[in-house]
Amino acid sequence: MILILLGPPGSGKGTQAQRLVERYGIVQLSTGEMLRAAAAAKTDFGLQAKEVMDRGSLVSDDIVIGIIAERIGEPDCANGFILDGFPRNVAQAEVLDLMMAEKGLTLDQVICINVDEDILFTRIETRAAETGGERADDNATTLRHRLDVYHSLTAPIIPYYTDSGKFFAVDGMRNIDDVSEEIYAILD
Repeated sequence: MILILLGPPGSGKGTQAQRLVERYGIVQLSTGEMLRAAAAAKTDFGLQAKEVMDRGSLVSDDIVIGIIAERIGEPDCANGFILDGFPRNVAQAEVLDLMMAEKGLTLDQVICINVDEDILFTRIETRAAETGGERADDNATTLRHRLDVYHSLTAPIIPYYTDSGKFFAVDGMRNIDDVSEEIYAILD
């Protein structure tokens, strides 16, 4: 099973991805986590990525695509994976299609978690309080910028996937368990 989770920052993609990992035994490929790991390792690329992410901006397509291409070829992805945070724009979606075709893989579903923006600010503030501000991008200013980027770059890929017949939107305003059940119903 190969899935893409879409939704604005703070919509619950990471939470739902973890539940899908447990239920279906597939791997979550979080672009943000991969980039944060590189930043924590203080590699040259990681430091560049950290600077970009701390501003709430997106790391270049070439770097992200390269990371994804290598990662989906690893053995733990053989049973499937969830792309969380990728693709972020139409160009990445098109490259993903080509990359998967070259590897003989097929995208099964694209699930978009919809959430009202006012709630996103509350969620980000809560996450920052719970983690002690561990992530530099968990603040209202950065979230506003990330939402602007999401609306201008990522939201336009929704029609790209809607036309594929593999796109489903879920109501992320409900409690976590109800959102999970709606996603399971789509996948089962």
